[in-house]
Amino acid sequence: MSNLLLKGIYSMKKVLIVLASSLLILSTGCVATTTNVPDQNQTGTVMVGNIVDVAVADGQFKTLATALTEADLVNTLKGTGPFTVFAPTDAAFAKLPKEALDNLLKNKEELKRVLLYHVVSGNVMAQDVVKLQNSKTVEGSDIKIAVTGEKVMINESLILKTDVKASNGTIHVIDTVLMPPKK
Repeated sequence: MSNLLLKGIYSMKKVLIVLASSLLILSTGCVATTTNVPDQNQTGTVMVGNIVDVAVADGQFKTLATALTEADLVNTLKGTGPFTVFAPTDAAFAKLPKEALDNLLKNKEELKRVLLYHVVSGNVMAQDVVKLQNSKTVEGSDIKIAVTGEKVMINESLILKTDVKASNGTIHVIDTVLMPPKK
């Protein structure tokens, strides 16, 4: 083989080794900074990051993340807290009529009101939630809490997963978007 061809093959091998090493380092970094969220109805998940980071990393809260951005609440929920968020999944948002969701995303004040109705001040763990009949939200209105056997309802929404811990609070995953009472 010619000297030029050998140099080309050697250079290509170096590029592949550097690329493979970079991918390995990146994938190791991802594994080290996140924890998988368990299946429904499990508790005590510990995630790295604040409430917003944990929700985004989970993958089932894309609509919630979009709504938080539209309502300018991302920095608030990245703040010190502590906060307890009853977080509706993408499937929960999909239950809303498309037109209603689109209108909500266009009305920043109403969107902010709806989102803050999902937030309670403090770090309220599942063991505390089940002892309550209601709780005041950051929006100002109360949510109703009902326990029937193993099921815990927030208004008309079922809690699917509890105690997903973040650095500034806790997330409880719910199956329906909570709507505050009309003012």
